[in-house]
This record gives sequence, C-alpha cells and structure tokens, in this order.
Amino acid sequence: MHGSTPIRASRTLKKSHANFYRAFHDYFVTHLPSSSLHPDSRSSSGPHHQLPRSASKPHTPGEGPSPAPLLGGTRDTTVVRIPLRSAKHHFGVSVSRGTRPYNEDTYQAGVIEVPAFAKPRPLNLTRAPANSPLEAYRAKQREEQEKDSGDGEGTSAESASGDPQVFYFGVFDGHGGSECSDYLRETLHETIEETARKYDLVSTLKGKPQTAAIVSSSSSKEAAKDTAGSATEPAKGSMPEPSISKASTLQNNLLNSWKTTVGGYFRRFKPTAFASPPETPTTSTVLTHAFLQEDLSFLLAQLRLSTHDTDPVRSDAPLNANDSLYSPTHFPSSDPQVKKSFKGGSTASIALLSTPTPTPFWHPSTPSTLYTAHCGDTRILLSRVSDGAAVPLTTNHHPSTPSESERLRRWAASFVTDSFGEERMSGLANTRAFGDMSSKRMGVSAEPEIRRIDLNPSEYAFMVLVSDGVTGSVGDQEIVDLVKESKTPEIGAREVVGFANEVSVEGDNATALVVRLGGWERRSEGGGGGMGTREAREWRKREAVDPRGRMT
Repeated sequence: MHGSTPIRASRTLKKSHANFYRAFHDYFVTHLPSSSLHPDSRSSSGPHHQLPRSASKPHTPGEGPSPAPLLGGTRDTTVVRIPLRSAKHHFGVSVSRGTRPYNEDTYQAGVIEVPAFAKPRPLNLTRAPANSPLEAYRAKQREEQEKDSGDGEGTSAESASGDPQVFYFGVFDGHGGSECSDYLRETLHETIEETARKYDLVSTLKGKPQTAAIVSSSSSKEAAKDTAGSATEPAKGSMPEPSISKASTLQNNLLNSWKTTVGGYFRRFKPTAFASPPETPTTSTVLTHAFLQEDLSFLLAQLRLSTHDTDPVRSDAPLNANDSLYSPTHFPSSDPQVKKSFKGGSTASIALLSTPTPTPFWHPSTPSTLYTAHCGDTRILLSRVSDGAAVPLTTNHHPSTPSESERLRRWAASFVTDSFGEERMSGLANTRAFGDMSSKRMGVSAEPEIRRIDLNPSEYAFMVLVSDGVTGSVGDQEIVDLVKESKTPEIGAREVVGFANEVSVEGDNATALVVRLGGWERRSEGGGGGMGTREAREWRKREAVDPRGRMT
C-alpha cells in the first residue's frame, strides 16, 4: 500500500501538469454537414469534398474548443475536429534538410488559448421597418446569439474568455544543432498562454480594440507609443482591468532576472513594449514577455546542465535518471526537451490569427487580425490580392541592419566580415535569437519585432512562413509567385522548398509554411499571377543545371 502512494501522487502531478497546457491543439473544430462524416457514401450525389475519413472525427464536448451553432442555419450539421496539418486546402508545409547531414528547422501549427485580439465587428446602424420580415429575422438572430453566448456575442471556444479560436503558426531555424528549435516548437506556445494568464489579458471582443496600425518593437519611440499605449479600458460588464502594479511586478522581475543571470547588455535593457509606467497589457506586451521568458528558461536550463557536464558522479548516473518511471517520486524536469548542454540557438517567427466571429479566417467574407513576433532571419510574407505583391512582415536581424548595428556597436568590440562578405558578431549572423548563451552579454537578444495588421475580407490571398534556407536563394516575390501557381497551400509549400533546393548553392535546411487566407481564390488576379517572375525563375533553373555557366 505504501509503495503505491508515490506512484499515485506522481500520476496526479503529471495529469494536472498536462491539463494546464492542454488548451493548445494541432486541430481546429468546425461545423460540417452530417453527410461529410462519410465521404465514401454509396450515394452518387454526395458532397464530393474529398475529406479523408481519418481527418474527420466527431468532436467530444469538453475535449477542447467547439464552435457555436450556425446562426440561421437549417442544415443538419455536426461538430468535427479536423487536424490542421491534414487540411491540405487550408494549410501546407514542406521541410527539406538540403545537403546538410541533419535538419535543424522545426515548425508548429495549431490553435492557442489566448484572449482574442481581433477588431470587433462594426455595429449595423441601419434598421428595417419594424414589421418587415428582415427585421423579424434579425431579431431572431440576436435572440439566438444571446442564448448561445449569454452576452450577445457568438462564440466558438469553450473557454473562460469564450472567444473564437486563435490560430498559431511558427517556424524555427536552429543553428549549432536542433535542441533550441525543438525546445521552441514544444514550449513557446505554452509560455505565451501562461503569460497571457499572468497578465490577465483582456479580449478585444469584450472591450475596445487595440491599435490597428502596423507596429514594430524595434523602432523605439513610435513602437513604444503604438504598442504599449494603444489599449483602452474594457467596456462595462467585461473582465476587470488588470492591476498596473501586477504588470509592473511581472516586468521588473523578468528584467531583474536577466540582469542578474546574464548581465552585460541586459543591465540597462528595457524592451520598448514595456512602457514606463506600464499601461493596460496588450498582446504585444504578452508576446514580448513570453519571448524573453522562454529564452531565459532555456538559458537557465543550459546553465544547470553545463555545471553537470564535468561532474564524474553525474556522468555515471543511469541514462533514464530523469525519467518519471525510473524515479516515480520525482516529477519530471520542467524542461524535458533540454537533454544536454547546448551552445547554439535558434531564430523564430510566429504568427497569430484572430477573428471577431466564429467564421474562420480563410472565409472570403471574414476580416481578421494578424500578430507576428519575430527575431532572427526567418521570414513572414503576405500576398496582396490587389496587385499580387509580396508584403514582408519581418526584417532580418543582422549586424548590417542599421537599427541593429546602432543598438549593438557600443557593446560589441567589432564586427567581423567573413569570406562571403557578411558581417558577423562572435561568429553569429543573427543579432536576435534564442539561446547563443556565450553571446548574450554582448547584446544578442530574443526581444521580438512585433507587428499587428488588420486584414480586410479577401485583402490577402495567403501567408508564407519560411526559414533562411529559402530566402537565402529565393526572393520574396518569387516565393509568392510560386504559391500563386499552385492549386493548394500544400503544393505551394512543396514548390517553394523544391525551387529553393534546385537553385541553392549552399544547400541549407529549408522550411516553408503556407496558410490560406480569404483571398485565396483570387490569388492570380493581381500582377498577372506568377508571370512577373516566371521567366527569371526558368532562367535560374537552367543556370542551376549548368555548373559551367555559373562559373563564367
């Protein structure tokens, strides 16, 4: 009896630990006609949606978010869970290690549980005659909305906030190994969720919207004004305004930890997203805090492991000494992905998409809000429908970037130019990254560049997230044009990575994520589709297969 008690306690801890972060899912939930559960129906008049049976599962209430009933709908529908990575018409990914012996790139895609940050729907001020059928229909809709959500707002998530699902996409490019990029893939979204809870982040659907302008945390005064001072007081009846002293305490504790643990550059470091005094927290504040906290957690894990590398007693310990089955009375380490001391690091680019209604962001008539957080040289692009142009949402954080050079020259003794003509600091090409413990004191930081943009219905066709193995040999417009010529996001991701491998000289790891947006069906309208760069791409392909032509 006594022997089973520690095991039971350990299982309880593991269960509670798992439930704490179970809000993240690699699937989304939606309504489909009940007939969609049987794509191989004998009826010849089926929906012909080509959705595989394995990708369509009945949703069990209580096991994650679930959409609100379709308002005004009369069709027999069923709530289903669809794995995001299997939804080929909505999301596509392609990964290649190139000519490298192993792949250091990783990625993540799913649904994250944070308060919505979408711009609320505008109120309809027009009113039909009191006795008209249209007014009666609208009154019935309002009654159904209030019955479903209790506050007049249709919801699609069974959560404390009751907000529609927020989608999360990320690409991580490791250097010196894949330990850091693997760590970010598994834990960064958890840190964002936990930080949002700590800050008591308020949903914009229950209060006034945050600023809709594109902001960047790397452009000092304007960014500080837009990022930290854009939030307003929540409306009456919404969640209470978080205590400013609480936000200040969280920020000061984090900055003091950086100051005492790392020092150097971080002795006077203060992110532009942390206003003084702190205002009502915004999504930008939460993302900045989460990035810095995640980097600090990874560094602390490295410090703990590095002290044990030369310990002869620890070196003789069993390989599974950190496993819960080996020692059931000890809870597993909070950093399970960090197995050994690691001196490398990783860049990161993530994108969060939020909608004001349960209608998904890829619907042509749905507006949405996009937040991007970025450090390093991974890249996020949008394809604009009107002119077909590639719209970059990130900038490379290299020593040659003017803003980064100005920030770091007072800390770094000098920048070294390598044999390829690129400036490097301590051998690093990136001045912002996770990990890289030996270069932190000189100013290599994980402070993200934050941007926020409101996407109008069908304004953009798709979004692309790529690693530098793609952008190192393929231009932004070429990436966008390759996807335009593809039938699905999955095919588009394969075309981008395949073209990068074909024309690349270095053969670096290459990763591409393609996310469908509302204007996908109109992706070939502006700029002549992919014709703008097709001739140049064909010429580059011919050059790649002729090494002699490249040498001359």
